[in-house]
Amino acid sequence: MITKTNHPHIVIDTTLSEPEPVIACTKTRVRAIVEKWRLGSHPEELTMQFPHLNLAQIFDALSYYMENQNEIHEFVRKNRVPDELIHPSLRNLK
Repeated sequence: MITKTNHPHIVIDTTLSEPEPVIACTKTRVRAIVEKWRLGSHPEELTMQFPHLNLAQIFDALSYYMENQNEIHEFVRKNRVPDELIHPSLRNLK
């Protein structure tokens, strides 16, 4: 089931194991956009990293994040790969 939000491009996908905000008509989670943005990617660059999304969808995901930071930070925390599972050669790239 999909639940609408007050953001035109963001819905809550309740079919996921834990309901989470995604870009409508995709399975792209808002947290995925936010994590790339927080690492320094500009919104225009995100459309290259997520070629199935347009700039309006990216900005709406960031707008949703700005209004729901604690919620998105919790999704990021719950889905973070533990350091011990990251190959040693990649640990310094974080």
